[in-house]
Amino acid sequence: MSTPSLIALPVRRLTPRDLADCADLSQDRGWPREEYKWGLLLAAGTGYGIDDPAGGLVAACVVTEYGPSECPELGAIGMVLVAERHARQGVGRRLMRHVVEEMGTTPLTLHATVYGRPLYEELGFKVTGRAETVRGVFAPGGPDPEVFIRPATAEDLVPILQLDEEVFGTDRTHMITRLPAFADQLCVAEENSQIIGYAAAWPNMADQVVGPLIARDTDTAKALVSSLAAHTDRRLRTDVDMRHEDLLIWLKQRGLASTGFNTVMTYGIPELPGDWTRRFAPLTVAAG
Repeated sequence: MSTPSLIALPVRRLTPRDLADCADLSQDRGWPREEYKWGLLLAAGTGYGIDDPAGGLVAACVVTEYGPSECPELGAIGMVLVAERHARQGVGRRLMRHVVEEMGTTPLTLHATVYGRPLYEELGFKVTGRAETVRGVFAPGGPDPEVFIRPATAEDLVPILQLDEEVFGTDRTHMITRLPAFADQLCVAEENSQIIGYAAAWPNMADQVVGPLIARDTDTAKALVSSLAAHTDRRLRTDVDMRHEDLLIWLKQRGLASTGFNTVMTYGIPELPGDWTRRFAPLTVAAG
């Protein structure tokens, strides 16, 4: 198929029925299939895809919008993939231009790989930060921070949502309310009957992904991670804002190793809203 034909293919909205094709596309590019994560993103966000006339998808991505539904305050773009056989033919640029135009004046953010960053810069995205992915078997040992951690209950949902909006900078109720069913664990840090942090651990292939990780300070973040690690025999994985150097050092001391880096980029805003000092890790880099 010629390049003009490829870039002329229409972009359509994806639905949960496209889950298998999205997972196939991930596998085609050497990523894990991550069907569980794709399911969450397609349910909570808006998928965009280009159909391959030969079957499957040429390209796909998902946008998760936050804030009022009638006027979103932030859109997180993730899972931007182009089939290997159609790579470097302008398809990714075609899809991303469509998404940016579709989102209008809504500010956007994404986590870019080293390969995707040039395209996003060409489209007007600016670098605002970096995140480091760490992964491994968590090794308990040494004194743990003296922070009270307990499993979250139904009564905690409202204060969790209030804390999350304050730290994230906009409302993401439609995503956070999915956590009790999506995550294997959801716990809170508490002081004087006030929730000062919360974290979830959810299954992704052989790993437990720690995210979101929101905490008053680094000691609270450490305590939340320690609690989650104590209740799983899987490897932990998380994506930490690199400004949280102390947490990254501690995680590596506890057995996790660096597996990669992402560049945090924004479009339409100079930086992400909210309080980065309490935002340690996203739910997933695909959704912020």
